[in-house]
Amino acid sequence: MFYVMLSIFRYVFLLLLAVLIASAFTGTYGVNYGRIADNIPSPESVVTLMKANKIKNTRIYDADHDVLKAFKGSGIEIIIGLPNGFLKDISVSQDRAMDWVKQNVEAFVPGTRIRGIAVGNEVLGGGDPQLWEALLPAVKNIHAALDTLHLADHVEVSSPHSAGVFSSSYPPSAGAFKETLMPYMKPLLEFFSKINSPFYINTYPFLAYISDPEHIDLNYAIFKKNKGIYDETTKLHYDNMFEAQIDATYAALEKAGFGKMEVIASETGWASRGDPHEVGASVSNARTYNKNLRKRLLKKKGTPYRPKKVVKAYVFAMFNENLKPGPTSERNFGLFKADGSIAYDIGFTGLKPSSATSSFSLKVYNKLLVLL
Repeated sequence: MFYVMLSIFRYVFLLLLAVLIASAFTGTYGVNYGRIADNIPSPESVVTLMKANKIKNTRIYDADHDVLKAFKGSGIEIIIGLPNGFLKDISVSQDRAMDWVKQNVEAFVPGTRIRGIAVGNEVLGGGDPQLWEALLPAVKNIHAALDTLHLADHVEVSSPHSAGVFSSSYPPSAGAFKETLMPYMKPLLEFFSKINSPFYINTYPFLAYISDPEHIDLNYAIFKKNKGIYDETTKLHYDNMFEAQIDATYAALEKAGFGKMEVIASETGWASRGDPHEVGASVSNARTYNKNLRKRLLKKKGTPYRPKKVVKAYVFAMFNENLKPGPTSERNFGLFKADGSIAYDIGFTGLKPSSATSSFSLKVYNKLLVLL
């Protein structure tokens, strides 16, 4: 009798898991929740903030238990991260992969809607060949652990890439992966194709623009009216760089033999402040980019090259993160300031009023006070 009840409980658990987690990206819009800061709101307050602004998808860069506990029962879909520093260890030890999945996934589902694990971040676009070699074995070990625990059908395994994996991306039809990376990229794509995982790309028109402001139209980069570009090969017109970058990714995948794989932007955003050489980093441009991006995503449309593939993206980032190294822009990608107020107005409301808060947002803010 005990074993019968145990079997029934397990069946109900897995059924509930399927209902709560199996759905892919909810809608088209998500936000990255980075936490390289010592002054941002608590995870509980972040959940309140996301729910108030109807943010239904988020990514974190680790598997912090305080965060995962805070998201329990929130209904927000979350992708957790296996940091690059774990890859070598996980790649050579199935037991270590199993322990990691048990501690950071199984212990929290289905209450916390963990819908994916990002194994590493921008590994193949980086300069460490040892990590390149460790990536696929780590991915396989994590997936095998999920499979053993009957979670593989509900928790996606992926690995976000940077633009550093491309040898060419302009015009979009010329998109191609670096030949030096293909011995690592192709087997990874084969495995992701087998388990039906999308290709995640961190794509930043901001970075492209500041690298060549003399030749790139700012309006083209931030979704404002412009003449756009024409791709002679595909005979397609692009009026914004974001879609061009997504289609360059599709072109690269097609050349590699994976033309049917879905592309999702795991990161995209615009800095509201930067160093003197970071031309274009301003509150005005950040507001325009993120507001227009959100509008574009909410239309649930595809790109010129893949019109039937609805574009989905995670904006970088939730907060300005004061401890991030690098240029000033790195600490100023947040939609919200460290105190929880909005960094600029794109229709969201903060945990407290801001000078950027609109009258509409103030009304929503008053409702937020009730939730708190």
